[in-house]
Amino acid sequence: MDNYYDILIVGGGPIGIACGIEAQKHNKSHIIIEKGCLVNSLYHYPVNMTFFSSAERLEIGNTPFVTTNPKPKRAEALEYYRRIEQKFNLNTHLFEEVLAIQKEEGLFKVQTNKDQYTAKQVIVATGFYDIPMLMDIPGEELPKVKHYYDDPHYYAKQQVLVVGASNSSIDAALETFRKGAQVTLVVRGPAISPRVKYWVRPDIDNRIAFGEVKAYFNSCLSRVTEKEAYIQTPEGEICIPNDFVLALTGYRPNFQFLRKIGIEIPEEKPMIPMHNPETMETNVPGLYLAGVVCGGLNTHLWFIENSRIHAQMILQHIIQQA
Repeated sequence: MDNYYDILIVGGGPIGIACGIEAQKHNKSHIIIEKGCLVNSLYHYPVNMTFFSSAERLEIGNTPFVTTNPKPKRAEALEYYRRIEQKFNLNTHLFEEVLAIQKEEGLFKVQTNKDQYTAKQVIVATGFYDIPMLMDIPGEELPKVKHYYDDPHYYAKQQVLVVGASNSSIDAALETFRKGAQVTLVVRGPAISPRVKYWVRPDIDNRIAFGEVKAYFNSCLSRVTEKEAYIQTPEGEICIPNDFVLALTGYRPNFQFLRKIGIEIPEEKPMIPMHNPETMETNVPGLYLAGVVCGGLNTHLWFIENSRIHAQMILQHIIQQA
């Protein structure tokens, strides 16, 4: 049968790669299909990003992640996972998007934008970085409103408003400030998130204390125009001049795709896709979830370091079912 595999993996991130390695280890034919570049989500992280985790906790395939830094940086992670994929000579198809998955007579028929495949089992390891959580406010559609942040140089000498209190928001606020932006931080809660990296927290606290970054707590962005931003504060709505808005309010899995392929998802939050946490198998027999996608809207539940085990759990279950 043409294009037939024991295991088809949707998503070429670190966990998808780990699943490919585990399939190879058990002599299972495999294919990894990724709609973007290799480790696509990591590629779209900010260029200067430093991981919270140590290199050892990001390792897959029993292969050391060597770095001279206390915490690895984005560029190092891209190099590491690219070399891992090469080392194991995985069957990876990049820039190919899975459009549909249907189970027929015990086998999965997978349609992409380039080809058709048949597989005994399917593992979905698609992450959650592709769809931003929208603010649903007037002006959010303006080009100046960005839901992804890349390089701080772009915002030099601009009036930048950053929405959020998590690591991505605080990194963006500090980096753009240091490139000469006038930065305003808008935080829905009463303080910076406790999840912010411990070596970054004193920096943002001091910048706010010295007035170098203006922060509005218990506040939210209410609307945006071409030249202004309106903030609802405890004292009422204020208007400030604004060139760019970095709305780093989080991301979510592609629930529409998951439901389309038959995975049941509760309507109520946190919308965790149905799966057995001991085997990672969904309500569709032979269809598995792996990685951060398993957490639904609980995007702080799973990371690379604690979901690497999913690959072993899934293959163990597949072997037991054989």
